[in-house]
Amino acid sequence: MGRSAVSEHLAVLRQAGLVHETKSGRERIYSLNAQPLAELRNWLEPYEDYWRSRLGTLAAQLEEEEKWRSKP
Repeated sequence: MGRSAVSEHLAVLRQAGLVHETKSGRERIYSLNAQPLAELRNWLEPYEDYWRSRLGTLAAQLEEEEKWRSKP
């Protein structure tokens, strides 16, 4: 990845509030702001629980079907 591509990615992350930029002479130091990601995780958690349950049920049904098909 080229320097300009990295700069563009960092600009998007900065605009989204996911990184902080600190200038130190000619260098720019970036640090992660994980708070927005934690908020997103909290919002998504009920959906994750729902889909884990549903996919677990699907996996169990597929295993049962496979057992049934593999019987002589």
